[in-house]
Amino acid sequence: MKISVIGTGYVGLVTGACFADSGNDVICMDVDSAKISKLKMGILPIYEPGLDEIVKKNLSAARLSFTTDLEEAVRKSELIFLCLPTPPGRDGDADLSIVFNVVRNIAKILKREIKLNPHVRKLIVSKSTVPVGTADRIREIIFSTIGKIPETAFIDVASNPEFLKEGNAVQDFMFPDRVVIGVNNGESEKIMRELYEPFVRTGAPILVMDTRSAEMVKYTANAFLAMRVSFMNEIANLCEKLGADVEKVRIAIGYDVRIGPKFLFPGVGWGGSCFPKDLKALIKMGGKNGVDLKIVKAVYEVNEKQKRLIVEKIKKHFNGKLKDKKIAIWGLSFKPKTDDMREAPSITIINELLKLGASVVAYDPVAMPNAKKIFDKKIKFAKNQYEAIKGADALVLVTEWQEFREPDFNYMKSLMRTPVVFDGRNIYKPEKLKGLGFVYYGIGRK
Repeated sequence: MKISVIGTGYVGLVTGACFADSGNDVICMDVDSAKISKLKMGILPIYEPGLDEIVKKNLSAARLSFTTDLEEAVRKSELIFLCLPTPPGRDGDADLSIVFNVVRNIAKILKREIKLNPHVRKLIVSKSTVPVGTADRIREIIFSTIGKIPETAFIDVASNPEFLKEGNAVQDFMFPDRVVIGVNNGESEKIMRELYEPFVRTGAPILVMDTRSAEMVKYTANAFLAMRVSFMNEIANLCEKLGADVEKVRIAIGYDVRIGPKFLFPGVGWGGSCFPKDLKALIKMGGKNGVDLKIVKAVYEVNEKQKRLIVEKIKKHFNGKLKDKKIAIWGLSFKPKTDDMREAPSITIINELLKLGASVVAYDPVAMPNAKKIFDKKIKFAKNQYEAIKGADALVLVTEWQEFREPDFNYMKSLMRTPVVFDGRNIYKPEKLKGLGFVYYGIGRK
């Protein structure tokens, strides 16, 4: 199939590259000319394991191309995927201005194309996370601009939400748990089924529904997963007060088949581009329609509080005297295997430490270039994890990168001014560190 992907962020780039890798001809379009120039050379603007190999491979095979020309992308494709940013507005609602501006331009291009070719066939697919009813609005914009279309032409709008985890996005796309498709007619369903057939050969279902239900699926999934994490963070905080160990609690309830083990890890809170934005948008949708989503609101509030919890532990350990204390930070991105700093708990933690007069030295395997844009010269950045803790009064583990899991603890102790570890992801064994002479603080641990 001939496909265009409008927008080359995380979702757009993965979508375009993976569709090309299954044999489709894909054009990825973006208004950022500098980004497109680099992508044409195989230089990616993001870190995502495995993505650079797929991009280079399909560029070389001429199945994947990049352009800043929207008209070229629309004219040369049968399917047009909208992978555009929908950032939260001031009131928390999703800002759809970019999406609708692009749709208006696409509609104008389609109107010109229909005059030249009355047999034109185009399916516009919304892949961005958008409020319920957005596909209907896209359809309204397109058909009000085009007017009456010839009976020989086919133009329609579908919804196809993404479920890609940063750090595992390529695997998630190639081997999905399920594919959700929102359509309004059999022809669009047939096109989308054919497109996704290569990705569901292992038995994953293609779930077909109306566009509004498809749009709601994404918000519901993210809110539910965020709820699990926030719930366990509250249980962890109670465990500390009661002298229980949240790790033992987590493992035990995870064996219950009604619950399962995933997304039950307590820590310093969730971040990223999806959970915070989507929960705000869902709360706003509820308010607009007279539904007070109390649980969703609580999930968000608990998370904001959790980001500051570890700072309170640090303050308590140092009796509130953090002026001139050197605090080392391991991990800056909101999760491992990504350089994404959006809504990362590390931002809140570092800013709170700076307010208290501490100096901060941070290390992250891939996120430091993005972190430098946020903190500039307010903090120092180390060349490696051990350089970060040299002369430190405490270490705060924020992001559980694999290389942080089995460090040389004896070497760490020799480097640090005082051997104090605040384990924000519970990746270390308290007994082991205490036996080596460390002062250890976890989340919900005895």
